[in-house]
Amino acid sequence: MSKPVLDVQGLKTYFFTDDGKVPAVDGVDFYVKEGEILGVVGESGCGKSVTSLSIMGLLPSPPGKIIGGHIYYKDDDITYASEAKMRKIRGNEIAMIFQEPMTSLNPVFTIGSQMIEAIRIHKKYSKKQAAERAVEWLKLVGLPRAESLMDNYPHQLSGGMRQRVMIAMAMSCDPKVLIADEPTTALDVTIQAQIIELMLKLNRETKTAIMMITHDLGVVAQMCHRIVVMYAGKIVEEGFIRDIFKNPKHPYTQGLIRSVPDMRNRKERLYSIKGSVPKPGTIKTGCLFAPRCEYVTRRCTEEEPHLIKDHDNKHSVRCWLYQEQ
Repeated sequence: MSKPVLDVQGLKTYFFTDDGKVPAVDGVDFYVKEGEILGVVGESGCGKSVTSLSIMGLLPSPPGKIIGGHIYYKDDDITYASEAKMRKIRGNEIAMIFQEPMTSLNPVFTIGSQMIEAIRIHKKYSKKQAAERAVEWLKLVGLPRAESLMDNYPHQLSGGMRQRVMIAMAMSCDPKVLIADEPTTALDVTIQAQIIELMLKLNRETKTAIMMITHDLGVVAQMCHRIVVMYAGKIVEEGFIRDIFKNPKHPYTQGLIRSVPDMRNRKERLYSIKGSVPKPGTIKTGCLFAPRCEYVTRRCTEEEPHLIKDHDNKHSVRCWLYQEQ
C-alpha cells in the first residue's frame, strides 16, 4: 500500500474565548493515501470543518490555535508552517472546497479574474492559457455560458452556481489532496451527481486523495473508501465503508445510519438521535455521547473510552460497550 499523502496525528485545536478554552478538535488521528477517498461525517458542531481549516492553516487566530499534534503532508510537518510556505502548498498541493462560497469568493472581482489569478499562481500559464483552463473547468462543473460567466461578479450568481465556481477553482490546479467541505450541499440532485462524478474522475485519473467532509451518508456510500465518524471533537469510529455500513459499532454511528430514510421500509416516523451535540468542553468526565446514548452504563459517565482497534486493525471504535464484548 502507498504511504499517506496526508497524515494527521493527535491534532488538538482549541478556541480561547472570554468564557475559557473550547476544545473544538481534541486528539484526532487519521490519514489519507494517494488515490483514496476518506469520508469524514458527523453532525454540525462536531469539529469537521475546524479540522480542515487546521490542515489548511486557515484558522481564525485569535481565537483559534493548534495546541497539540502534527499534520504531515508527504512526510513534511506543516503543523506550524509559515504563511509563505502554506501559500505555496494551498491550491497547488492541497486544495479546499469551502462550505460557504459567498464568503470565499471576493465580491469586488469578477469570477474570471479570480479563477485566472488562482491558476496562474500555481501553474506557469499565460493569462490566455489560464482563461482557457478556467472556462474549461466552468463547463466541466456544469455551468451554462461559461465564457460570459467569466465577466460576472459573485453576487450575480445563485448559491449553487457560486458553489460550482468554487469547485472548478479548487480542481483546476490539479491538487494532490482535495478537501471538500460539504461540496454538494447547495446543489440540486442532478448537479450533485455531476459533481460527484467529476470528483471521482479526478480521483481515478490523477490519483488525487480526497477528504470528503459531509453529513450525507448517501454521498459517503457512493464515493468513499474509508470513513471517519466524528462527535464533539473526537473520532468515535473509523473503518472501511463496507464494514461501517454493514456492522456499525458505535451507538452514534448506528443512530446516523438509522436516521437515513429508507424507501423500502416506510414507517410513520423517521428515526432521530435524541438530544443534540454538546457544546465543546461542557462534558468533563466520561463518554461525550453518554447523555444521548440508549446503551449508557455507569462506567460511560465516569470514564472516557479510548479508540479500540479490532483484530486486523481495520475497524476502530471508541466505546466501553465494544471493549466489554
